[in-house]
Amino acid sequence: MQLSARTAARAAALVLAAATAAGCAPSTSGGAAKEDAKTGTLRVWLFQEVNNKPKEEVVRKAVADFKAAHKGTEVSVDYIPVDTRAQRIKAAFNDPKSAPDVIEYGNTDTAGYVKDGGLADVSREFGAWQEAKDTDPTAKDSVTVDGKVYGAPLFVGVRALYYRTDVLKELGIAVPTTQDEVAAAARKIRKERPELYGLAVGGAYTYGALPFLWAHGGELATGKGESYTAAVDSPKSQAGIKAYTDLFGDDNCPAAKCADMGGNDTVAAFAAGKAGMAIGGDFNHQAVEDGKVKGKYAVVPLPGITKGSIAPAFAGGNNIGVLKSSSHRTLAADLMKQLAGKDTQRRLFDAMGFLPTYTDVRAEAAKKEPFVQPFVRTLDAGAKFVPASPAWGSIDSSLVLPTMYQEIVSGRKDVAAASGDAAKKMNEAFKK
Repeated sequence: MQLSARTAARAAALVLAAATAAGCAPSTSGGAAKEDAKTGTLRVWLFQEVNNKPKEEVVRKAVADFKAAHKGTEVSVDYIPVDTRAQRIKAAFNDPKSAPDVIEYGNTDTAGYVKDGGLADVSREFGAWQEAKDTDPTAKDSVTVDGKVYGAPLFVGVRALYYRTDVLKELGIAVPTTQDEVAAAARKIRKERPELYGLAVGGAYTYGALPFLWAHGGELATGKGESYTAAVDSPKSQAGIKAYTDLFGDDNCPAAKCADMGGNDTVAAFAAGKAGMAIGGDFNHQAVEDGKVKGKYAVVPLPGITKGSIAPAFAGGNNIGVLKSSSHRTLAADLMKQLAGKDTQRRLFDAMGFLPTYTDVRAEAAKKEPFVQPFVRTLDAGAKFVPASPAWGSIDSSLVLPTMYQEIVSGRKDVAAASGDAAKKMNEAFKK
């Protein structure tokens, strides 16, 4: 899961929220509203950022434009804390009278919210929306369940390879172009500069590990809807799992120190000058800039297994959706399009650094800010998403994948046994 994770605390809150949302589905979901009022007040719930003022300014402009085009309407916007969003959204699904018309939600929550009966199917509105034609395919997948669209993507985030330009130059190491070269470079850095991790990796860093699994042709699961079957124990998945877990050891990132590290820990190690390389997101850029390596690093897409290829990255992000219970369905869909439209996404990038979900707007962003380019290249090469299953929240919150990686890294289980156990747990969740 990624959502708008900009700090470690925020990321932790998102995981907690996903767990609560998945484990506490509403007892009642409520049906669609019978009324579709064309005037009145629309209520909106958006996530509160660590620094929320820039977001508020962008939203204020979008709301003003919406009201100018829809006479007789008002819009009330509430910014809700991420760590309580699951409870509030659950309550909204159960009590339509107090529910908002439009919400921001994390893209890994889509399938669960659809199963709970909370989100409206906006396939017709999305299909007729001209701007939607330029939506990145993976971003569209994040609002799609069983072929139906349940929102509009708001922003996307991916990870790439951060590396120390001074360290690679000092040691005569070329920028890696394959995953084997990444591993070789990491071990050389560790050997020549033992005070550094070669490549900072974490046993609890699921979204840093998945590009290795996907690059080797593996998958988390196959199927769709409620008929997913785990695939983490397939030969190709196991090859990718092995490639990542082989990076744990005294010759790169000692298991005793790195097994419990998550994504923010690995980025923090890099930013503090304690690692030669790390896998970090576009959303980690400012943290690295604020660290000790400012001016001494660069970013490239994480390579795949063949020279010149790019490993598929997890496409995280947030979406904007309409609640099924809204008594302003038409207006709410229009407001969704305004909040997630191209102009708003341009402003969100300028104000917050959120990567646009439209391919053309993202290309504009890359020209404007060079640091975005490797992340855009990663997205353009083809990012991946988690299974669009209501079970994913449970799988994620139960730490099925981190447990698998940590069991291998610690030596408690080999790749076959750990991935087999993880697949069993995933299948149990898929069947519930």
